Amino acid sequence: MSAGGVRTVDLLGIWSVSYEPRAPSVATVVGSVALGVVFAAAAALVERIVLDRSRRSNDGTTKVLAPRVVMAATRGVYAGPVTVTVLIPAHDEAASIGATLRSLQMQEPAPDRVIVVADNCTDDTADIARAHGAEVFVTVGNEHKKAGALNQVLRGLLGDMGDNDVVMCMDADTVLDAGFLEAGIQRFTNDRALMAIGGLFYGEEGHGLLGQLQRNEYVRYSREIRRRRGRVFVLTGTASMFRARALRTVAANRGGLLPGVEGDVYDVIALTEDNELTLAIKSLGGLMASPDRCRVVTELMPTWRHLWTQRLRWQRGALENLGAYGPAPSMLRYWAQQLGIGYSVIALSSFWLLILLTVLSSDGWIWFPFWIGVGGIFAVDRVVSVWSGGRRARLLALLIVPELLYDVFLDVVYVKGILDITFARTADWGHVRRDQPELAADALRVERVESGRPMEVVA
Repeated sequence: MSAGGVRTVDLLGIWSVSYEPRAPSVATVVGSVALGVVFAAAAALVERIVLDRSRRSNDGTTKVLAPRVVMAATRGVYAGPVTVTVLIPAHDEAASIGATLRSLQMQEPAPDRVIVVADNCTDDTADIARAHGAEVFVTVGNEHKKAGALNQVLRGLLGDMGDNDVVMCMDADTVLDAGFLEAGIQRFTNDRALMAIGGLFYGEEGHGLLGQLQRNEYVRYSREIRRRRGRVFVLTGTASMFRARALRTVAANRGGLLPGVEGDVYDVIALTEDNELTLAIKSLGGLMASPDRCRVVTELMPTWRHLWTQRLRWQRGALENLGAYGPAPSMLRYWAQQLGIGYSVIALSSFWLLILLTVLSSDGWIWFPFWIGVGGIFAVDRVVSVWSGGRRARLLALLIVPELLYDVFLDVVYVKGILDITFARTADWGHVRRDQPELAADALRVERVESGRPMEVVA
């Protein structure tokens, strides 16, 4: 039976199904796909041109960390073997600092120094760190949270470091894969122009559905970085390595080429200091990477309220950082990313609105085979993109709706961030204090993407 374009069939004599067989014309479908490919190719081409110009730059005035400038300055000079000094800023991290330090002790080779930066702690963080053999640096009068704490300790470290001395900054609730330092040292040894390495991060176990949504998000991010052959989006605070040369150069150019106060490595005004430092090094022409073997497991937000606070800080911080740097060529990729998020807010909101209007205006449910097919392709992509995360990750991706609702949540955060910036509202840092050692290193596992085999996180 049919009425207008809608047809009805009986299935097994007990279920009547109405469907609309019409579909967009072939020209419309081909044109839409072609337009998407053109936009993607244009974005990739622009990014490639910007990267190539930066890498080939001989401008020792503004692109002071560009590979050619660095190679020319270090040619014929042996700066010794690569050394690693690990800095761990910690504010009341007694529940997780032990697992973090144990993962460092199991690295081969081990770091040359491990310094826990105890910042305004009211618990046993410092004592636990000393018990695990780490040095402890206690901040004095710090009012600028993580960025201020790291600036204090870096002022006393960087002056005595050479070109092959590396500083690694990692969160106190992060556990390293056993091969992290080995891979990082190898990359710094093989490439004198490499200024920084960012870790690929995966989420800890637990926290139910909310935890799995975050783990899926992180798995997709790491997959995207691998597809980009290690070209990093952001030098994550979970664990990143920097040449001392890069940090000294950033500090020297604050208040001039870069936002901030001269002498500070981190801009204490930035809500997301790790993102801001990424932009700083990139704007100076620095080469960065995220090697696949440099993996970490980090904490997840246990509640929607904590996640809201964390993501609002991340989103607002990213927007404010871009505003501080302006539309420079090296920032085009990041501006495009934010514009893409803005487009997704409009597109996803329109999708849910149209679904609601369709349901309210229809006497019965009508199926659209063409769009079901498109949705099937979308579902396959969602599942494939989290395949390395295990069965729970795949099942959640296959359900589609929970992740779409999670995306709506993130879109609302994006809009809230823009409104807060517009009305100059004060941002909340959103520190999560753990009362129990949930981030137990010997209980965490992430998946190896290449083979599907689990990667043990040592304790």
